[in-house]
Amino acid sequence: MAYFSMPYRYRWILLLLASYYFYMCWKAEYLLLIIVSTLIDYFAALMMGNTDNKNKRKKYLFLSLLSNLGLLFAFKYFNFFSGSVYGIANHFNIFYHSPTFKLLLPVGISFYTFQTLSYTIDVYRGKQKPEKHLGIFAVYVAFFPQLVAGPIERSTHLLPQFYRKNDVDYDRISDGLKQMAWGFFKKLVIADRLAIYVNAIYNHPEKFSGAPLILATYFFAFQIYCDFSGYSDIAIGASKVMGYDLMANFNRPYFSKSIGEFWKRWHISLSTWFRDYVYIPLGGNRVVKWRWYYNLFVTFLISGLWHGANWTFVFWGVLHGFYLVFSIWTETIREKVARLFKIDKRQKIQNLIKMFITFHLVCFGWIFFRANSLKDGFMIIKKIVLIDLHQLSINVVPQMEKYNLAVAFIAIIALVLVEVIQNYTQIIFFIKQRSFFLRWSIYGSFVLVIIYFGVFMSQQFIYFQF
Repeated sequence: MAYFSMPYRYRWILLLLASYYFYMCWKAEYLLLIIVSTLIDYFAALMMGNTDNKNKRKKYLFLSLLSNLGLLFAFKYFNFFSGSVYGIANHFNIFYHSPTFKLLLPVGISFYTFQTLSYTIDVYRGKQKPEKHLGIFAVYVAFFPQLVAGPIERSTHLLPQFYRKNDVDYDRISDGLKQMAWGFFKKLVIADRLAIYVNAIYNHPEKFSGAPLILATYFFAFQIYCDFSGYSDIAIGASKVMGYDLMANFNRPYFSKSIGEFWKRWHISLSTWFRDYVYIPLGGNRVVKWRWYYNLFVTFLISGLWHGANWTFVFWGVLHGFYLVFSIWTETIREKVARLFKIDKRQKIQNLIKMFITFHLVCFGWIFFRANSLKDGFMIIKKIVLIDLHQLSINVVPQMEKYNLAVAFIAIIALVLVEVIQNYTQIIFFIKQRSFFLRWSIYGSFVLVIIYFGVFMSQQFIYFQF
């Protein structure tokens, strides 16, 4: 209410204070990093806007890139690269002291770094005019609903909204709260419950056979989706309550019929960021075929590295790059096979087969994303491939009570049903058309489900570490 009670032109002050306080609750000292990035990019953009000289504009863009990526490298990647070089040198009997920084990774640094970089790049390209109001620009960089885990907003979309006059709107507030509730359901009821099993299995894969590892991999696929999309729903819903529209970040990705489609549906704000600021500048698909493949591999290599300073993430990114290149190589062959078995004439069956294959390719990639090391990842795959079929029903869920398992399966089924229905109609609009009593009975029951079946432990959002 304090927000809506304030005059329009002063609301940015409350938003900025709330955003800085939100970040300081994690580690107050690291707020300085956001402020430094904000000031550098603010003045770099102003300088670019004050000159038409391309060389000078490049210098200011370079300042922005160097400062932001430099901070990101120092805090997130220095120890990783230092350790990797040390390991390679050690392999060739070259011994030296490997320098390391004992620094805590700033939460969400990859998110707000990419958000502010998109602003300076857009200013350089002439797609965005420099923001002259320092306070408004600071809010854009640190806007608390999406500060630590996205969606990664574009300045052309979010900045103008801070000048918009937002009055109290019952429907908008109601829709925002409902989306937040759906996000809490995915996070607390599904993701955090599945995390109990996934963590127990993946943190000690050497202790388990193939069957528990298969189930843990499937569970992780739903855990990471509900964890991250749940946060996005909460961020988008909270912003909507205040009158701001954030971009959609997920669009039922596990219904994708190809890896390419998956990346148009999963973490949309990041995949479009890499498309616009890495893939297309490299040449995209408007080049000779070998260079197209190179562009895809480089983009996904950087995407994997963005997710974390670990070879597991690099391998995961390269794997998805290989998926896309392989699909391009085999497109003609796959079309011939479809015609041979007359699958091409049965569109629904063909779509189901494509979704099944795509989902399992994604799950295979999740093994390396979740594994603590490449060694663990390959061990898990070996155990899954060499699974003893006679043990499928034996000790599959050693770390999970039957009650928790039943709740997890029911919640996953409910999630899938909702997303299937969402393909045909918006459930929220359907509920709105019901009577007052039925409508609020549904809302109240849903909140009780979250309270009763939610796992209220200190399980942070997975993408906070990125």
